[in-house]
Formats: sequence, C-alpha cells, structure tokens
Amino acid sequence: MLNKKDFLKYASTLAFPIMLQNLIGTLVNIADTVMLGYVSQTAMSASSLANQYTFILFCLYYGMATGTSVLCAQYWGKGDKKTVEKILGLAERISLIISLIFFVISFTMPTAIMKIFTNSPDTIAAGSEYLKVISFSFLFMGFSQIFMSSLRSIGKIMLPSVTYIVSLCVNVLCNASFIFGLFGLPKLGVTGVALGTVIARISEVLICLIYSLRSSDVRFRIKYFFAKSDILFQDFIKIATPAVINDVVWSFANSAFAAILGHISDDMVAANAVAVMVVNIGAIACRGFANATTIIVSQELGKDRIDTAREYGKRMLRITFIVSLIGCVVILAIRPMILDFYRDKLTETAIYYLGIFIIMTTWRFVGEGINTCLICGCFRGGGDTRFGMIVDTIFMWLVAVPLTFLAAYVFKLPPVWVYFVMTLDEFEKMPVVFIHYFRNKWLTNITRDFE
Repeated sequence: MLNKKDFLKYASTLAFPIMLQNLIGTLVNIADTVMLGYVSQTAMSASSLANQYTFILFCLYYGMATGTSVLCAQYWGKGDKKTVEKILGLAERISLIISLIFFVISFTMPTAIMKIFTNSPDTIAAGSEYLKVISFSFLFMGFSQIFMSSLRSIGKIMLPSVTYIVSLCVNVLCNASFIFGLFGLPKLGVTGVALGTVIARISEVLICLIYSLRSSDVRFRIKYFFAKSDILFQDFIKIATPAVINDVVWSFANSAFAAILGHISDDMVAANAVAVMVVNIGAIACRGFANATTIIVSQELGKDRIDTAREYGKRMLRITFIVSLIGCVVILAIRPMILDFYRDKLTETAIYYLGIFIIMTTWRFVGEGINTCLICGCFRGGGDTRFGMIVDTIFMWLVAVPLTFLAAYVFKLPPVWVYFVMTLDEFEKMPVVFIHYFRNKWLTNITRDFE
C-alpha cells in the first residue's frame, strides 16, 4: 500500500489529465455560450435547452463508459489484456446502436423535442435547427467516448488529453468561423455551433483510430466488434445497465428541472445556462479526483487487494471533499467578473437571477462532488452500480423533482426560491449514500478466469 504522500502523487497523476479533459469540455461550452451571446439571448437559450436532449445521450454514453471502465480496469489489474479488448469491442457495438436511435429521433422530430423544454416560438425554431444539425455528431461521439474511457481505465491518459485539446481547437475555430462569418464562410448563428460540434467529433474519432492502429497496448479490433461472448456480455450488462439507468434517470431529472425553469421565463433559462457553465469550472478538479477513484479502486480490486481498495477509496473521498471546497472559493471569486461580462448581453432580470444562482450552485456542487466520489467512484469501482440507480431514482423523482414542481406551480414561490429548492437535491440523498459506503458491500472483485 502506498503511503499518503506517494498516493497523492499517484492519484494526481490520474486525476490531472481527467481534469484537463473536463476543463477542455467546459471551455467548449463556454466558447459556445460566449459566442452565442453575441448572436442573441434567444440563440443562447435555444442551444442550452436543445443540449438537454444531447445530455441524455451523453449520460447513456457515460453509463456505458462506466461498464467499460470498471471491467477494463479490473481485468487490466488482473493482467488479462485480451479480455480488455473484447470488452472494448462489445461496448463500441452497443454504443453505435444507441447513437443511431438518437440520431433518427433528433433528425426527424427536432421541433417536438424542443416543445418539451419551452413554449417560446423563437426558441423552439432556433433549437430545432440546432438539433437537426448536431444529430450527426451522435454517430461519432459514442465511439470516441467509449474508446477514451477504456484507455483511462488502464492508466493510458495521454491520448484522451491530446484528443480533447485538438477537439477544443477545432470546435472553437469552426464555431467562430460559422458564427462570425470568418474566412468567407456564411454566418450561420446557432446552426454554426452545431456544425462546429459535428466537425470536432469527427476529428476525435480519427485520432482514436490512428492511435489504435499504432498502439501496442489496447486496440480496437473489428473481430471483437462483431464477436459474441455471452459471459462478458452478461457481466457488461449487469454493470452498465444500472449505470445507464442511473445516469438517464439523473439526466431526465435535470431535464425536468430545465423544463420547469423554461416554462417560468427565458431569463431563468439564460441565467441558469451561465450559472451551470460557471459551476462546471469550479467543479473540474473535484470531478477529476472523483473519476480517478473508479480507476484506482477497480484496479486494486482486480488484483484482489480488498483492504487496499477500501483505504484508497477513503483517501480519495477526503481529497475530493477538500478540492470541492477550493472549487467553491474559485466560483465565488470569479462571480463579479462573470456578472460584469454578461451585463450587456443578458436582460437586467437575467443578470439579477445569475448573481444569486452562482452562489446557490456552490453548495450543490460540493454535495455533487461527495456523491460522485462515492456512487460513481467507489461503488462503481467495485461493480456496484445498482445502488446508485436505486438511490437516484427514488430521491430525484420522488423527492427533488416533485419539490421543485410544487415550489414553482403549486406554491408559486418566487423564481429565486424555486431555484433554491432545486439545488438541495444532492444533500437529500447523502445520508443514505454514506450508510451504504460504511457497509463495505461494494468492495468486490468481478473478474473471471477465462483461461
């Protein structure tokens, strides 16, 4: 077992590249939001609401990436490289099927999707154009997400970092070109942002394929993409399905929150879009260490070192909590600058909401950091994805969403208080999460001896 100093160094080595990837993803969203702010508030609101649909697909990918990551990490810890590649091929096949389904829905019914989130005709029209174009990115996004999660799970963290940097540069350049009409290109507004995203996703897949062809570690192999393995499929489904349901339930709940805000006013939607962007900056380090927890715990359990996995999980929880507090300080420090930047881009009412929303999101993301470290880090690292599915389903849909709905439409509380009720969701489930953590039933070696 590593001492605390060496462990912190090891955890940081895994977490920092993940933090970089999260930062780049956040910067892409910031770039989109900032550039769309120069187009119109309607364009920014339309993109934010349309991305709620994309967010659901992303959560599906995240759930599948969880199954991929946990299985790959444990088998890598066991030293079974062949099985790792079989898991990768299986996961890529499933992700392609899901991508095709979401592509068909968003390409053929974009207006119906937008009407779920808002009743503003202008926002619906702009969001429909955005969805129809960005749907093509779904055909590529799943492959890169699954491939890079498998590399992270075995400690190969350089390629994902490089890929995200290239994707950021491509996305920002394309967005700026299509929004402002650079290099003689037409000004496409919100549609240009969607087109930039499609091009960026294509570049990610190309990098992954080039790496795979030249890699001596884990590679994507066509024969494993089509190969059948009932045992591995059952293990993958057992882990990935609850994780997918968990993330979809969580994403649908967030979409429900967005729909509630969207039917209150466009000012609420715009302010929330910026507030979420800001809190994601502060949460980058916190989520990086939480995601690194999955890798660390999984690999130790794959080596059948239960006590070491338990101690490492405890250390990662402490680190995540401290880092989340630092993130709060960062958010509050940049709050005045954010308000000044958007003062001439949003309405006076939206700016008022934004100033309060930024403060409220700080305590929510502390709770999110702790719960993510335990549910998505420790529990999933041991193959226990079922608990997260159950606890999120119960507390999001039977507690958090109904309370927010009641606050908005039954008690008709002021918009700020509706938002306050919405930010309590992470703390409502935290006592149950800690009870499960201290029972230690999540510490499980799920590998098989295929030899």
